Amino acid sequence: MTDTLLDSLADLVTGSCCVGCERPGRMWCRACEADLPGAPFLAWPTPCPPGLAPPWAAAEYAGPVATMVVGHKERRQLALRRPLARLLASAVRGALPRPTALLLVPVPSRGSTVRSRGHDPLDAITRRAARLLGEVGYDAQVTPLLVSHRSVRDQAGLDAQERAANLRGSLACHSGRLRRLALTRGTGRVVVCDDVLTTGATAREAQRALNASGVTVEAVTTVAATRRRVRRPGPPSGSSPASQ
Repeated sequence: MTDTLLDSLADLVTGSCCVGCERPGRMWCRACEADLPGAPFLAWPTPCPPGLAPPWAAAEYAGPVATMVVGHKERRQLALRRPLARLLASAVRGALPRPTALLLVPVPSRGSTVRSRGHDPLDAITRRAARLLGEVGYDAQVTPLLVSHRSVRDQAGLDAQERAANLRGSLACHSGRLRRLALTRGTGRVVVCDDVLTTGATAREAQRALNASGVTVEAVTTVAATRRRVRRPGPPSGSSPASQ
């Protein structure tokens, strides 16, 4: 059966269309798949949280990519998981170009949020990205080392300083999982994974919680970064990615 017939059948059954070009049929068509961004970039926030590990993104959080992130996360459009995972895997490869042993640590959502959505979107994307990385030689494992330690306010409308204050102390490292990981295979190079980089406050809080348990974070990787982020070859003045 041709792609055209498959798309026509999907449109007839589900009434769906591509979120990228609105072509009836698949939620993400092959033409848009081929047009996905292919060049990950450093996306240092401005201002940058002190000590943030190098943040890599695969795309700008705008247009079809933003629609994909929201659709998968909030509307359970699970067909978008594959292209989103491809973008996250691209960001990881930008951060660490040579295949190596990796531990991908997704930023956790609150349990109540996961239950209300009916799925854990970031965990699912990260696991699929790990499989894609495995196909090109990486030994990538996903381990949810981080847990939500306390509730936080809705981040919408908060500036960078307010987001940092809101998130401070909100995450903790699951010591039992960390011990089991050390006994079974060690950690490899640790990479924090998230869907969108905005001010960097969430990524920095994840990094802080891991650092507090003796885990060094190699990089932060995201599907996309907001337009406020800038592409730079190095960290902003006063920022030290190696800082604990």
